[in-house]
Amino acid sequence: MLLLALGIWAIVDAVGLADASTARGPIGPKTVPIAVGLLLVAMAILLVIDVARGGRGEQEGGEDVDLSHGSDWRTIGLLAGAFAANALLIERVGWPLSGAILFFGTTYALGSRSYIRNVIISVIMSVGTWYLFYAGLGIKLPAGLLKGIL
Repeated sequence: MLLLALGIWAIVDAVGLADASTARGPIGPKTVPIAVGLLLVAMAILLVIDVARGGRGEQEGGEDVDLSHGSDWRTIGLLAGAFAANALLIERVGWPLSGAILFFGTTYALGSRSYIRNVIISVIMSVGTWYLFYAGLGIKLPAGLLKGIL
């Protein structure tokens, strides 16, 4: 039901989008959201039919996970902290620094202990994504403290 509601919401929301004055041809800003909404509705209907016929799906072979162990709350907390730090710092210090903190925090939380390598890779990734957004997509992420340097 959630999938059906999400599909209907996507369609209704997409129909309310304004037409782009710069759009050329039949594809405008409404096309993709409406298509995604229709696919969500279709999948919801197919799932309802499958469950009504007794389908329950097959159990996945999946990962070798011991379900008797609890969640790793330390890792979850560290990841949440890295994301929260990024969200709180991005406007103050800019994406290159907050992104580096996010990437380094993620590598640390997931168990990598090569600190120097992680810092170098984190800085390269955050500055690289900043340039990708700026030059490639024309989206200006905040440079923060590095404004004028980048």
